Amino acid sequence: MVHNLETYRKIIDTLPDGLYIVDQRRNIVYWNHAAERISGFSQEEVIGSSCSDNLLCHLDSAGLNICQASCPLADTMAHGSARAAEIYLHHKNGHRVPISAHITPLTDDAGEVIGGVMAFSDLSGRNDNELRLKELEKLALLDRLTQLANRHYLERELEARLEERLRYGVPFGVMFMDIDDFKRVNDRYGHDTGDRVLQYVAGTFSANSRPFDLYGRWGGEEFVGIARNVTGTDLKQMGQRLRRLAEKSFLLIDRNKLQVTISLGATLATDGDSITTLIQRADALMYQSKSAGKNRLTFG
Repeated sequence: MVHNLETYRKIIDTLPDGLYIVDQRRNIVYWNHAAERISGFSQEEVIGSSCSDNLLCHLDSAGLNICQASCPLADTMAHGSARAAEIYLHHKNGHRVPISAHITPLTDDAGEVIGGVMAFSDLSGRNDNELRLKELEKLALLDRLTQLANRHYLERELEARLEERLRYGVPFGVMFMDIDDFKRVNDRYGHDTGDRVLQYVAGTFSANSRPFDLYGRWGGEEFVGIARNVTGTDLKQMGQRLRRLAEKSFLLIDRNKLQVTISLGATLATDGDSITTLIQRADALMYQSKSAGKNRLTFG
């Protein structure tokens, strides 16, 4: 039998899923080890803060900040009923991590709600990504700064996808993505901060990719995503989700948010395409997004 609070704490800290507890004002009073691992934030950084502060900033699939609107934790505490949601957590490094959250009310002996408990699991396929990174490192196909595939590997993947489409008819699409006004970031904050921006944008791509898709750094602040077995509608939805997640991600610089946006060009491979024609078309579509005001996707 479990008899003391410290034993309960040890059990919770060994859980593979993140778990945190808030009081009636949604101030975080407990944060387990898995929550530290998934979010990057330590107990010391989180405990005592509100879950609606700059730290977690949960988003829904539409890119809306649910901490300030329809917060599932607040709704659970208000109605006294458990609920579940798939949302996006702000990682300490800046990128967005998809999580599956289960929220339950915390009650006292009289049944009155005195807080809430959120348990959450990482949906980013981190283990798969880590295995892929190890393989890419062995083959010198990894961009060291962003930990994404490098241009050489992207070109190899595009060649393989074109061959697969020709032989078996498997469709695929390409997204060409560029960070908007990146030179201003470097000029204002310095190249070290610029590198951190590249890393968190790359982290958003890798954390929210399907296992059979590939994202890589084409060069500078340009990235390419290769999505297998998609329709045009699928590709646009994927691109818009990444755009919204990048827009709502941020770094904290002297307690101020540093945010960037991305412009995207998305296209499906067609008969007669080569790597050159496919990339050139996606690149031209990306520049249409730039010309139309940035922070948008153009499909063609």
